[in-house]
Amino acid sequence: MPAPQPLFELTRGRAVESVHFGSIAVVGLNGELIASYGDHELVAFLRSSAKPFQVLPFIERGGVEHFGFTSRELALACASHETAQIHLDTVKGMQEKAGIQESHLQCGAHNPSDVSMLKAVISSGIKPSPNFNNCSGKHTAMLAHAKMRGLPLENYLDINHPIQQDILTTFSEMCAIERGKIELGTDGCSAPNFAVPLYNSALGFARLCDPHNLAGARASACRKVTSAMTSHPEMISGYGEFDCELMKVGEGKIITKRGAEGFQGIGLLPGALYADSPGIGIAFKVTDGDASRMNDQLVSAARVRPAVTLEILRQLGALDESQLEALSAFGPNKVIRNHRNLVTGESHPAFKLHIN
Repeated sequence: MPAPQPLFELTRGRAVESVHFGSIAVVGLNGELIASYGDHELVAFLRSSAKPFQVLPFIERGGVEHFGFTSRELALACASHETAQIHLDTVKGMQEKAGIQESHLQCGAHNPSDVSMLKAVISSGIKPSPNFNNCSGKHTAMLAHAKMRGLPLENYLDINHPIQQDILTTFSEMCAIERGKIELGTDGCSAPNFAVPLYNSALGFARLCDPHNLAGARASACRKVTSAMTSHPEMISGYGEFDCELMKVGEGKIITKRGAEGFQGIGLLPGALYADSPGIGIAFKVTDGDASRMNDQLVSAARVRPAVTLEILRQLGALDESQLEALSAFGPNKVIRNHRNLVTGESHPAFKLHIN
């Protein structure tokens, strides 16, 4: 049986010191497996990579127009934001438009990833509230959806709540997998989350990016999501973070959304590879979870997924040399230095896609 394979290596001197394993699926709009590595049928939770799908039912039912949400606010509903001031201001504005309170959010609170806000929290003794949670935009959209339909707010995260049932059905349809075959779990923000084969996740991203075969309301919702993500990448994560910077360099042709525990979802919009190229979805999982690390400047970052994403896009021809150069701080190959700035080794991808 296929199994996760070496995905990323770190060297010290001339020896390989550490290896991260993983699997990749690259899927076309019509379900063709374009390329793969390791086990493309590996079942993995999307975690926050599911957010662009979780907001679709709200958009389809006219929620954006009902509350007058802007494209910037819609982007935050798809986000794992860094809790910069722009994110706090935006989610507060969404709640005011929807007539809900921060206290309605059941996502819990955590410290910000944005360095300036983290320093303010520490120096001023600020106690983070639910809006600080990097999923607060998603939760606000779920509550707005429930409010719009006159549904209960107090149990909006229950998998049997109509909002969550709509999300589950939509996710099933987008990823072409029966609802009963979707593994369910509880995310870090307490919302239901889904595990499916990487192939199906990638197919979902392909359809999200190129929805011309979908029904009118669904296709329109997909286009609103991808337009919001590419127009406001700073809302999806934060300035300087990989997802944001890749979408800026992608110039409207690439969406990307990280998920916890080593998941990454990527979508190539029509024309990303050549003039008439269709949408393509990419999903991969780093088996060990690719835990984020904080440097001396208090910046947290994953070391595997950005480099692997760039290498996948390089091998597919989705990024040219100038785009790769603009993103070189993230990889694919990086020199490793110690605390005296001495070169001790390098990190680099360790895979070659199997092109079908």
